Amino acid sequence: MQSQVLEGGFADLPVDASYAFRAVMTAMARPGDIASVGGAQPPGPMSVAAGVVLLTLCDPETPIHLAASHDTPQVRDWITFHTGAPLVAAGGAMFALGSWQALPLPDFSIGTAQYPDRSATLIVESAQLSNTGATLCGPGIKDQALLSLPEIRLFQTNATLFPLGLDFFFTCGDRLAALPRTTRVG
Repeated sequence: MQSQVLEGGFADLPVDASYAFRAVMTAMARPGDIASVGGAQPPGPMSVAAGVVLLTLCDPETPIHLAASHDTPQVRDWITFHTGAPLVAAGGAMFALGSWQALPLPDFSIGTAQYPDRSATLIVESAQLSNTGATLCGPGIKDQALLSLPEIRLFQTNATLFPLGLDFFFTCGDRLAALPRTTRVG
């Protein structure tokens, strides 16, 4: 195992993990809000924000799918060492990481009527992340919010599936935003 795989986790684990957890949960509770996070130094092409989300939410009980854009030996080893999460095919994933174009969206679980919580959460690495573009409304949004999304129609369809559906984190560098399945996109 290369030494850089052993590095890049939270430097001050209790403090960094608590700040990261709060930032990740706040992002999901306030769709469209963009937060800056830190504490992780994952290998490329994974961003700092994606690394923070994985370190915060993943463990040996949360299978992860890596899209082709992020499926490198360094990323695989880093995730395995720092989270213990198993790497799986898209259909068995609770979390997925990759670029929008590389993620096999139809393959991910949207949950079942009995267990809607068994859906996947996708961490989408983006070239840009800004409060422009699509209009968001719903729980956690006072009036409306704006977020640069890779497309609109898929997110509109996703919201109609509630309580089923996918949840999303969008990451770019050290910034992240979330889009839960309850958010309506216009």
